[in-house]
Amino acid sequence: MRTIDHLIAGNPGAAAGRQSDVFDPNTGQVQARVSLGTQADLDRAVAAAQAAQPAWAATNPQRRARVMFKFKELVEANIDALAHLLSSEHGKVIADSKGDIQRGLEVIEFACGIPHVLKGEYTQGAGPGIDVYSMRQPLGIGAGITPFNFPAMIPLWMSGVAIACGNAFLLKPSERDPSVPVRLAELMLEAGLPEGILQVVHGDKEMVDAILDHPAISAVSFVGSSDIAHYVYRRGVDAGKRVQAMGGAKNHGIVMPDADLDQVVADLSGAAFGSAGERCMALPVVVPVGDKTADALREKLLPAIRSLRVGVSTDNDAHYGPVVNAAHRQRVENWIQTGVDEGAELVVDGRGFQLQGHEEGFFIGPSLFDRVTTDMQSYKEEIFGPVLQIVRAPDFETALRLPSEHQYGNGVAIFTRNGHAAREFAARVNVGMVGINVPIPVPVAYHSFGGWKRSAFGDVNQHGMEGVRFWTKVKTVTQRWPDGSALPGGSEDGGPSRIQDAFVIPTMG
Repeated sequence: MRTIDHLIAGNPGAAAGRQSDVFDPNTGQVQARVSLGTQADLDRAVAAAQAAQPAWAATNPQRRARVMFKFKELVEANIDALAHLLSSEHGKVIADSKGDIQRGLEVIEFACGIPHVLKGEYTQGAGPGIDVYSMRQPLGIGAGITPFNFPAMIPLWMSGVAIACGNAFLLKPSERDPSVPVRLAELMLEAGLPEGILQVVHGDKEMVDAILDHPAISAVSFVGSSDIAHYVYRRGVDAGKRVQAMGGAKNHGIVMPDADLDQVVADLSGAAFGSAGERCMALPVVVPVGDKTADALREKLLPAIRSLRVGVSTDNDAHYGPVVNAAHRQRVENWIQTGVDEGAELVVDGRGFQLQGHEEGFFIGPSLFDRVTTDMQSYKEEIFGPVLQIVRAPDFETALRLPSEHQYGNGVAIFTRNGHAAREFAARVNVGMVGINVPIPVPVAYHSFGGWKRSAFGDVNQHGMEGVRFWTKVKTVTQRWPDGSALPGGSEDGGPSRIQDAFVIPTMG
């Protein structure tokens, strides 16, 4: 059986030790095993990073950008193979896998402009004969701990900016679908990245803790559930690291009475059920304003949900594929039962779904709840599956309060034709990313990604200029080349002599 090993100093391999099963979610069968690393594996990777990073940081930004350009070209040339590999371990359909890769590549495109974005600031004449300038310098060694649901996009979000800024980067991907991150690192080496600058170490909590505690790692970026994000943030900060830790979500879609319901239903079909709901920017809660809106929306949703095709990841006609493993399928089905026990109306039940010929696959049909209330645990927590909940609101103010008061604050959307309502909502809602008639408001790569409240721990967002700020430190230089006054006769070497006045801070006159 195939073994997926680390990629350290440009070479695959791992010491004999613990391994974890990697499943094919379409069949339910184990298709590979991934090595679970130890402190010794991490130490080897850190040593390789320490040896390679100073020369990489000294490489001018144009040359670093050329590696990014070449890497982008290689990923695009291999996107079909990468998408099939991704789908075989995650389960999302090929179109979603290509989208996963493409959204990551958009951050690489941003990183190709690193010579421009690394330009510092300069002030001439800040004081008498004094100039001040700042420069952004790499932190040294950074690390990324990434989740199973986007095994290409999120590693590229983190590593692309970190490496372009001159850092070495250690990637610990999810052990559930680890092959694509390794393949991306191999393509980065093929693009000309020096060995030791991008390395992949696999593992579970033991590896996570080793990364958080290692004194040579300066910064850690994490995406995962909120409880673990909080743990990563606190442990990393206690170890003196810079940490950004993105957590869970419960994104809401507010539907105003004037919204185009046909468009809303089309948007919800993809945003709530696409990728089997396994994404932090999914839209699992819809909030129609007024019972009339709610009844009309529900009526339109039912045929749309029943028409969704659940299939294997290679089925070009499938809207979504299986979830990642059996444990996650059981978790989602448990949440559906919780909703029933709490008194929500289960309109469509996706439990027990089996795909003919793939009865052992990890499939779940789409589910729809109505009359969900805010005191229900199934509303408060992230389900992370193909489950849509209708929470009815009597008016705009109530609809605004729902996402604003929820423990998560990742994304939110409002569907309306009313510009004033949209503007008011965007300004007042207590959520980090807002969509106006956009169901999944993931910002483009040259803006930044990040939520509020328990959706994010740390002060700096992912990618864009926020990513550059996270992966660099600012050094400010104040310089003085005083003219002085030439003395008669000059100096002994024939040059002008200077009268050295005592230095006075410019603001002191």
